[in-house]
Amino acid sequence: MAVNRLAVALRMAAQSLHRSQSYLGQYFRRLRTRLGTPAAITAAAHKLARVLYHIITTRQPYDESVFAVMEARARHRQFIRLKKQAATFGFQLMPTAGVP
Repeated sequence: MAVNRLAVALRMAAQSLHRSQSYLGQYFRRLRTRLGTPAAITAAAHKLARVLYHIITTRQPYDESVFAVMEARARHRQFIRLKKQAATFGFQLMPTAGVP
């Protein structure tokens, strides 16, 4: 059985996103919660492959700020979900000044 070395390398890179504080790390952790670890590793490896393909074909450097919009959208969805969950328990969320 032939094993694609690039696929193995991308899966190892995807698995290392577990502790990353970047958008890709948050993406991996979100998927792991929803799909389970093996499927999340495969999906994150696929996303890394797409990022690498874009970098190679356009010859542009990697720019993490591109993901800022997606990260803000994910945080907003998380806030709405927490607000609904708190309401089901009879609580109300109050923002504090110290939390970014």
